[in-house]
Amino acid sequence: MHIFQDTTLLITHYNRSESLERLLTSFEDLNCRFGDIVVSDDGSKPEHLTKVKSLGNRFNFTLVTTPVNKGLGNNINKGQDAVKTPYTLYVQEDFQPSDIFPEHFGDAIGFMRADSKWDIVRFYAYFAYPTLKPFKKGFSEMVYSFWDLNHLKFYYYSDHPHLRRSSFLEKFGRYPEGIKGDLTEYTMAVHFLQKKGKGLFFNDFTKIFYQKNSSDEPSTMVRADWKLSENPLIKLARLAYLRYRWLKNTLDLVFMK
Repeated sequence: MHIFQDTTLLITHYNRSESLERLLTSFEDLNCRFGDIVVSDDGSKPEHLTKVKSLGNRFNFTLVTTPVNKGLGNNINKGQDAVKTPYTLYVQEDFQPSDIFPEHFGDAIGFMRADSKWDIVRFYAYFAYPTLKPFKKGFSEMVYSFWDLNHLKFYYYSDHPHLRRSSFLEKFGRYPEGIKGDLTEYTMAVHFLQKKGKGLFFNDFTKIFYQKNSSDEPSTMVRADWKLSENPLIKLARLAYLRYRWLKNTLDLVFMK
């Protein structure tokens, strides 16, 4: 049994009750127990909300809801408000922990307990953070550098599965509400850098969690075709756009409130 009594599992959910059940069952199968589980629902359809409520009886979690869809920012904010433990493991409902989760999560929570400078430990990503300084036990410190021209450096924070202190909103501010999910994530990433947040990144970043998207409950986030094209002209235009993004993001760090 792996017991993390000082950590709450926070799950954001919207119309993917089968995915939520799979996620909760996976933690159960790994013999992981948390101090609490909070499921924050963003105004799901009645059939999904009914199932979520039935899952609450089985997994004994705290459910926070809203009568209408209010977006990612509101969903995370109200979920985090319900957390009472010192640490929060944030996971969106379409992820699933792997067999190595208990060991490496145990390491991560140990790092947080031992050193108050760590604000976040990231477990999953689509790409490695551009500059990593080896730390220990398969983790590295993310290092932000003003002179790095890689625009990915601005995504020091990510909505993908991560461990954080439950005082996160007090230090970095609440998530903006009423805007698209990708802009919500980006705004928090800017605030995180403005407040000089510090974090660790798991080097093998696709091995602790898997993102599971079935045909019945597909992902709502779709990459634009031009971002994936190998056409030389499109690649050149993409390079120019990324340089513009680097400049824009740098200015956001100075002026965004």
